[in-house]
Parts: sequence; structure tokens; C-alpha cells
Amino acid sequence: MAGAASNGADGAGQERFLADAAARGLKVEIVERPAARSLEEAAGILGISPADIVKSLVVKHKDGTFLFALVPGDRQISWPKLRTLVGVNKLSLPPADMALEATGYERGTITPLGSTTPWPVYADATITGRRISMGAGAHGYSAFVDADALTSALDAVVADISDPA
Repeated sequence: MAGAASNGADGAGQERFLADAAARGLKVEIVERPAARSLEEAAGILGISPADIVKSLVVKHKDGTFLFALVPGDRQISWPKLRTLVGVNKLSLPPADMALEATGYERGTITPLGSTTPWPVYADATITGRRISMGAGAHGYSAFVDADALTSALDAVVADISDPA
């Protein structure tokens, strides 16, 4: 956990991330990495496949509430599957400023762990059974975590919510 930024918004985001993980008894490994221009580039830097990077997407309900969708980097949200699972007819990706307001995290750092509001979490079934990388609450950092421990700690709904990208 050493090496975390100690000032600015990113430092606070990573502190929230780590505190929430600890409170849930979740073991995470933080890795500092250079900025990447794409998910594929980030995977190369980390020495893993794009499928092992899980995107934490903030999804907005039409009623103004949100949820997190955890989707592997080589897949995309299946809007029909997610809408059916959630039981609504409209979901959308909010603008970056709205996602920041909903979670306390900037795009590229978003994670359900340490979110300023604990929105429900929906995880794609393809992430189960492996070690994954995800946002760690700060730019320039990735977190490695056991996907099954993560979904259990977050009380996530694990289901088929994605399609190949």
C-alpha cells in the first residue's frame, strides 16, 4: 500500500479506496503505473490481458440514482441484458462530471470501493474465478484483487451483463 499519493483529490480517493477495502476485509494490491492512452496499453504495462482489467462503469437510472457495472476490458455492457436484470427500460452512462459527483472519483479512477455513495454493484459473470485489475481511486495506480472476494465483499449481483467488444 506504500507509494500512495499523499495530497490532492487523487490521494483522498485512494485513501477512501483502501479504507473501504480494509473495512470489508478485502485484500488488495496497489501498483503504481505510468499513464496509459488505452485499456490495451494499460494491460501491456501491467503484464496482463485486457480481459483481466475490469472497468468500473457508473450507470445512471432515469430516476437519478446510479449503479456500478463491472465489465472486463475485452467486453462491453449489454444494455438489454443489464436493463432486464435491473428491471428498468432506460439506463445510460452519465457525463464525467455527473459520475464524479455520484462516486467521488474521476473517470479512469472509478471503483465501487470507497465510492462516496455505495451504489449497487452488478458484475459480469466472466470476471469470476480470477485475479483482476481495477481502478484504485487515483490516476496512475491500479489495484489487483480476487474477483470472487470482491463481488462477495460488495454484495454484487453477478450475471451475464456484457457482450464481446
